Amino acid sequence: MDTSEHTRHQERTGGGPVNGDLPHRPRDHRPRDARSTRTRILHAAGAVFAERGYEAATVRDIASRAGVNQALIFRYFGSKKALLTEVMAEGGKEQLSHTPPDRLFETALRGVLEEGGKPDSDRLLAVYLRSIGSADAAPDTVRALGEEYAAALAGLSSADDSELRAQLAMAWLLGIGLMRVVVGQEPLASAAPDEICSHVLTALEGLLQDGEVPGPEHGSE
Repeated sequence: MDTSEHTRHQERTGGGPVNGDLPHRPRDHRPRDARSTRTRILHAAGAVFAERGYEAATVRDIASRAGVNQALIFRYFGSKKALLTEVMAEGGKEQLSHTPPDRLFETALRGVLEEGGKPDSDRLLAVYLRSIGSADAAPDTVRALGEEYAAALAGLSSADDSELRAQLAMAWLLGIGLMRVVVGQEPLASAAPDEICSHVLTALEGLLQDGEVPGPEHGSE
């Protein structure tokens, strides 16, 4: 078999290299999926911030949870504070845009009662609670997020003082989360989420409904 016939035979049969040529090995030209990596970092950061708070969370912990190098976190976000800001902003926008207003309070409440065991946006309140006391933890973002939630709740009430009622609801929500998550006060800390939600949501309905709130003079009659 001459050289040309040998070559044609190799092409037909899928044989090895011809005349000692090395087999062709295509290079992996797949680009890094930056968006997927960035999302993975945000999810990991949200989980670590919710579990440990801003101060105790480290970039090393977050990188390990996300399965990336620490340098990649600084490349994408610049600092731990900037990372928290984005976690809060992204999580807040996701929850506010995908949750009906009448389910928002319960979704946020269950997120902290169940320790963020559901989607990442549900653990937003835990991140909020564990980070709000830090002087370096993006206070403007935290404050703005609280205002957006309060505005959504105010829209559920037709009362003249709906904004005040919504702020009271938010204060109650945060107080419950603080006592359960940060302080660990019993029996609240170990109470079943369904039991807590049953009591709280019943009271919330009364708070937001249109009607006069009895003043001090009513109590003295």
